[in-house]
Amino acid sequence: MTEEKNMDPVELPIDGVLDLHTFRPSDLPDLLDDYFHACLEKGIASVRIIHGKGHGILRKRVRSIAGRHPLVTGFRDAPSNAGGWGATIVSLRAAGRRSDRL
Repeated sequence: MTEEKNMDPVELPIDGVLDLHTFRPSDLPDLLDDYFHACLEKGIASVRIIHGKGHGILRKRVRSIAGRHPLVTGFRDAPSNAGGWGATIVSLRAAGRRSDRL
């Protein structure tokens, strides 16, 4: 007997904070793209992405994707009281529509 995986979409709160601990690394490109667009639709231009400290692999992947994303104007480590190097603050440009997606 095989166990079925729940493939229902996950609804995330769009509040400018995205915790990646429950997502697979392969989900990141689409997840970040969708989240950046959703944040801009709500008028949120700064996003904190929580990737954890670990070995830094997820941090590098987040920053690689952010660095190529057309809506991103920059990124940096979060302040120490918001996760330090275990989170990345991404600044988004106000212009951009769904048709600008990767």
